Amino acid sequence: MTHLRTERTRTRTLFTAFALAAAFLLPTVPGEATAVQPGAGRPSVPHGFASLAGGTTGGLGGRVVTVTDQAGLERYAGAEEPYVIRVAGSIAVEPFGADIDVASHKTIVGAGDTGEIVHGELHLGPGTSNVIIRNLTIRDSYVEGDWDGKTTDFDAIQMDSADHVWIDHNRLTHMGDGLLDIRKDSEYITVSYNHFDNHNKALGIGWTENVRTQITIDHNWFSGTKQRNPSADNCAYAHLYNNYLSAQVADGDPTWTYGNWARGATRMVIENSYYEDVQHPYQADATAELVQRGSILKNTTGRTDAWGAAFEPRDFYPYSLDRAADVPKLVTRNAGPQRHLGNVPHGTHH
Repeated sequence: MTHLRTERTRTRTLFTAFALAAAFLLPTVPGEATAVQPGAGRPSVPHGFASLAGGTTGGLGGRVVTVTDQAGLERYAGAEEPYVIRVAGSIAVEPFGADIDVASHKTIVGAGDTGEIVHGELHLGPGTSNVIIRNLTIRDSYVEGDWDGKTTDFDAIQMDSADHVWIDHNRLTHMGDGLLDIRKDSEYITVSYNHFDNHNKALGIGWTENVRTQITIDHNWFSGTKQRNPSADNCAYAHLYNNYLSAQVADGDPTWTYGNWARGATRMVIENSYYEDVQHPYQADATAELVQRGSILKNTTGRTDAWGAAFEPRDFYPYSLDRAADVPKLVTRNAGPQRHLGNVPHGTHH
């Protein structure tokens, strides 16, 4: 247990440091409390697993730049130096489905609530560390007629063996393959307050035989997404809380397949989430462990597996739960881009 006490001490120290930086890098609303306050709806600093083992600061300390085209985004996202990169307006990526490579120590944040990347993917390659992607819409690399995403690998965000990544307050929709693929041995990841919608495969984690990934998934809205809400394969620790899953008709095949799936050797804890009109809200392989506490099921069918001890999230980091009954209203109001989150200083325009 010594390493757990050490991580808690590190977390308290990091929260203090992040709070001092938040006014510049991660702006908050006047009167907002901390990231772990129930009902706040607008976390101001990285929390959950992304806050551990040195924490996630993104481009903190680097220049603030504003980009309005693909060339500027590629230049600063791929640079060796840290940057806070504001995406102003809509950037259409060419060729269709192409990757924007993101290097370590970057914050990419939508300016206001209209920053978006169209037809392209943010890609974090092996060894990429310390990245924040926030307040963006990433949309529309869907290939007509390929609902199952078999002909392309056009994700919204994809990472391979990256570490310390915070994906927060984005809308990811209607892409060519997955919306968010967290692949191979990625570690210390937090996915919070995102809206995943109008898509087949929402959030996949794994593609590895190793059991290393630690991930926090909280206050996300999955609507009109058929599967992988998420699918978590061989995760050492997967903590899901206060998520809202609602089955709405999406383009292509409107049939909801499953909600949360603990696969392989995953240890998963689900708390105070809300499942509405979904099939198989949460399920687990026989080799996995899944603990569920306090969630609400409304008009659901199919599997609700729970077995094993999994783990105790509070042994790793502090957090506060919203009531499950409040989740639909709270999450639909606060998930996705928010105008105030992109109001960092404008910096240099490109």
